[in-house]
Amino acid sequence: MAKQDFLVELGVEELPSKSLKPLSDAFTQGITQGLEAAGIEFGKVEAFATPRRMAVRIRDLADAQPDKPVEKRGPAVKAAFDDSGNPTRALTGFATSLGVTPDQLDTLETDKGAWLVYRTVEKGKPTVDLMSGLVEQSLSSLPIPKRMRWGAHRTEFVRPVHWLVMLYGNKIIDTPIMELAPGNKTLGHRFHCPKALIIPTPADYEVVLEQEGYVIADFAKRREMIRAGVSALAEAEAGGKVVINEDLLDEVTGLNEWPVPLMGRFDKRFLEVPAEALISSMEEHQKYFHVVDANGHMLPLFITVANIESKDPSQVVSGNEKVIRPRLADAAFFYENDRKIRLEDRVERLKPIVFQEKLGSIYDKSVRVAALASKIAAAIGSDPALVERAAMLAKTDLVTEMVLEFSDLQGIMGQYYAADDGEPADVAKAMNEQYMPRFAKDSLPTTLTSCALAIADRLDSLVGLFGIGQPPSGTRDPFALRRASLGVLRIIIERELPLDLQTCCEWAEENFTGLTEENTAASVVDYMLDRFRAYYEERGISAEVFLAVHARRPTRPLDFDRRVKAVEAFRQLPEAQALAGANKRVSNILSKQGGECVGETVNDSLLQDAAEKTLAEQLNQQAEKVLPLFEQGDYASALQSLASLHDPVDDFFSEVMVMADDEAVRDNRLALLNRLHNLFLRVADISLLPAAG
Repeated sequence: MAKQDFLVELGVEELPSKSLKPLSDAFTQGITQGLEAAGIEFGKVEAFATPRRMAVRIRDLADAQPDKPVEKRGPAVKAAFDDSGNPTRALTGFATSLGVTPDQLDTLETDKGAWLVYRTVEKGKPTVDLMSGLVEQSLSSLPIPKRMRWGAHRTEFVRPVHWLVMLYGNKIIDTPIMELAPGNKTLGHRFHCPKALIIPTPADYEVVLEQEGYVIADFAKRREMIRAGVSALAEAEAGGKVVINEDLLDEVTGLNEWPVPLMGRFDKRFLEVPAEALISSMEEHQKYFHVVDANGHMLPLFITVANIESKDPSQVVSGNEKVIRPRLADAAFFYENDRKIRLEDRVERLKPIVFQEKLGSIYDKSVRVAALASKIAAAIGSDPALVERAAMLAKTDLVTEMVLEFSDLQGIMGQYYAADDGEPADVAKAMNEQYMPRFAKDSLPTTLTSCALAIADRLDSLVGLFGIGQPPSGTRDPFALRRASLGVLRIIIERELPLDLQTCCEWAEENFTGLTEENTAASVVDYMLDRFRAYYEERGISAEVFLAVHARRPTRPLDFDRRVKAVEAFRQLPEAQALAGANKRVSNILSKQGGECVGETVNDSLLQDAAEKTLAEQLNQQAEKVLPLFEQGDYASALQSLASLHDPVDDFFSEVMVMADDEAVRDNRLALLNRLHNLFLRVADISLLPAAG
């Protein structure tokens, strides 16, 4: 089967810079999935994306689908012919529907008799006949929230489309897509090369664009060029280091086809403003990178990436300096103005701001969080008065001019303003750390004051929203309660805090009036414990281990975590599978015999067989050894010790009839098994682990 390279390029008006990479990835994935579904063989897949184009090149694309054997079953042989051996209507109808004669059919022998079948080979369709449909299908499936129309066209897309390249080898696939006739001509850079360029073959694509068109088509290559360019510029011109925000780098890459880094300067007086405010202003509004010295202190410099190689770059730099000056002046003005009012004097301004219609204002939430955080602080050995103070000030920076202008500075500015007000260091730090972790793998609060506030703030939201019947549903989670739950679990576990979720949620519930749902605290705890599953999956721990611990519903996250780690270690032991199987067997036997009605008091005088006597003796020894370990929370050592029961348990099931005729003997043996089962249940239900096959 012949193979050639394939190229498709869609030329558009400038695409949204933040959407460029996701759109390109989805476009590429859609085409490759279409090829896989069509059964067409292909080699390396390469994506290209610039503000004015999305392209995909498929190396070594087969020129057709493979031929496919087809078998269609007709009537049974006994129904296909009459007594005289002539074809029945069932046979002739089947043959006619396929355009063949009865003698062209084969016979298929099965265990249910013989059947007539039609066998043929369906020839694969040429790739060139399929590619336009696959490209169009991929384009129509792109994640575009709002499509637009332009001119008199009926076509809809994220931006107006202007040209289309579609090549298989050096041949144009000329089926129109989105009202565009494909060709082999692309356009170069809007300013450096505003003319058509011929792409002879797919292999020439990025070479032609770069060497003739002033376009770096490869997104990843362009991204690394920008990274290297801004880094070199910072080092060469200032002896400093550029700080690269990866999201900003992606966005800047999406804004340029021919990136040229340039350095600008701003007044040193602006360095009196907190660096985060300057950075936010530069990144959010102007897409600039900032520069720091060897000690990490911000320098009065910025790096912009122009989409043009100017003959007079100083003019471009000057223009950017003029643009950034009023932005930084605004930040300085906001900062100076905000510092004139203490945070504690802003608390009253939180009253008109609604948190949630049924749960009151941000002020109401602050009062509740303060009460809850105070109790949590006492439970973890922090200062309740400090935590309460932090909670009442926690949201006050929401009504500062700086945060109203730059919402991403929430908490960060609170810390600066609290320190400026002379608040205790822990209180100031908690203004920012209350939001940690903001995302997966983010840093955690560093002080107990911050931990107490961060936990209380999240639990207040969880209990309140569950209490009015508004838990997350499906993909809808407007208050980010899933993230809040994982944040609480991470803080408690990784900071090793001795907190019980049930107790904390009950404390939170006491602060509300007007909750409509019953058992709110328990519902929130169940929801949060379920979040552990994803938490442990990310850490490579199987769902079976999580479920074994979850079945016992331990409500102290630190305790839950210790159990999970103990069960995971136990699962690696050679005895684990057999003991899991034995526990499953025990669980089944006990459930059939009344479950919880079965006691665990064993009468030694009723023990008859050597195997049950040995098991009873071993259980007594293990109980003495592991019960203190359970009390200490040393589940790993306890389970490792219990693994020694493997042989006596195995012998018991091999040699002892549990359901003896003598009722007293039978009940005694059930009690023995129940005692065994309950020892393991002190950690987890290991019957839920995979058993030996």
